[in-house]
Amino acid sequence: MQKTFIGPHLRRLRTERGETQGAMARALGISTSYVNLLENNERSVSVPVMLRLFEVYGIDWRDIADEDGSSQLADLRAIIQDPIFDAGRPDLAQIRAALVHSPTLASAFLTLHRAYQSATDQLLALSGAAAGAEPILASSPESAVHSYFRRHRNHFREIEDAAEAFWGSDPIETDEVYSLLKRRLRERLGIAVRVVSVADMPNTLRRHDEARRDILLSEALDYPNRVFQLVHVIGLIEQRALLDALLARSGLTDSRGLARCRVELANYFAAAVLMPYGRFLKEARDSKYDFDHLATRFGVSFEQACHRATTLQREGAQGVPFFFLRIDKAGNVTKRFNSTDFHLAEHGGACPRLDVHTSFRTPGRIVPQFVEMPDSSQYFVISRTVDRPTSARHAQDNRLAVAMGCAVEHAGDIGYAEQFTVSGARMTPIGINCRICPRTNCDQRAHHAAILSRPIDERRRGATRYDS
Repeated sequence: MQKTFIGPHLRRLRTERGETQGAMARALGISTSYVNLLENNERSVSVPVMLRLFEVYGIDWRDIADEDGSSQLADLRAIIQDPIFDAGRPDLAQIRAALVHSPTLASAFLTLHRAYQSATDQLLALSGAAAGAEPILASSPESAVHSYFRRHRNHFREIEDAAEAFWGSDPIETDEVYSLLKRRLRERLGIAVRVVSVADMPNTLRRHDEARRDILLSEALDYPNRVFQLVHVIGLIEQRALLDALLARSGLTDSRGLARCRVELANYFAAAVLMPYGRFLKEARDSKYDFDHLATRFGVSFEQACHRATTLQREGAQGVPFFFLRIDKAGNVTKRFNSTDFHLAEHGGACPRLDVHTSFRTPGRIVPQFVEMPDSSQYFVISRTVDRPTSARHAQDNRLAVAMGCAVEHAGDIGYAEQFTVSGARMTPIGINCRICPRTNCDQRAHHAAILSRPIDERRRGATRYDS
């Protein structure tokens, strides 16, 4: 059973009510020393104490459970690898202590470093922009949404509950889903579904015309994507109140960020409906995370099956924690989700040493790789290309690549790693991306890290022009 630590939240609860540790101890029927241990995360909270908190303070344990601590710890560990901290890098124990004793300060530090990264990006954009070009002055909507999902460890229990109630108790056959969704839209919502030609709806895969009460799907969409689009629209309509509530708690204020987040939450709902949590987790474990098998079994695409695997973080029924990364042929990161300690590139491209880039040479084949980050953390990663819907001759090579990775200690649960001896596997040294990677002698470095101040020695030429 997973232990639950509530230290910072319990301390905040107590101080907001102006109570001493002794007063809280008397109210909960426990010792003052136990309250102290709980506040310092030196003890996990027991079920009786949780129930007593509800009785005395009217607090639901889910509202004070430390849901974001693991993601904050991962973000802090990644941030301190920035070369700016080379002179004095705090160790893991110090980081944990900061989260326990000064959670607000740790959160402020994360906010400050994100602002610093944003300012760095603005300077880089200004220095490389054409005359008169407008720099980006704020984080993109995608970055803001990624941070929101990251805080929730890429798992939303309210959406999972709504998705589990979608079909009711009757099992649904995969080949019946499309017709059942069309019937649901027609009978419950009064919306018709039509498949139209590419010529009639150019450059658009799906359009919901609210005035005419119909959904138009492009003939360029294959069966799994037609199904996904219908559940997505149903989620936007039927789960509007739930999505509104989640957005209200997201901390997002920018209209573009809110709109993007609504789309991603509806995508989450669609995936949860088509790949029910319990069934998908069992099939994933039984198949050792064979994503081709999972895609076939649930009638979804390879990419959709990968994305769903990153959300299996329900307390007491957790799957392997994965990160998901999707890139285009130029190396730009076009989608990312994360339930691991791995820090994904927020700006620009991914590390060129990741084999997700070379997977374009072998379309459709799984490319396995073991990698090591600058902080010595190690991961097992698989990469594979995925094809996007195409509708014209000049767009036939509309191909992207996805990477799925997990901490190396989970490699034994992954069938793709069975051919390797994990303890002796060759690790490829990688970084987040060149902008902040401290590996100055990397033969794949594309440019100086933004804040490295190593002097240039004109008498020496290293493996790259940036290593002198």
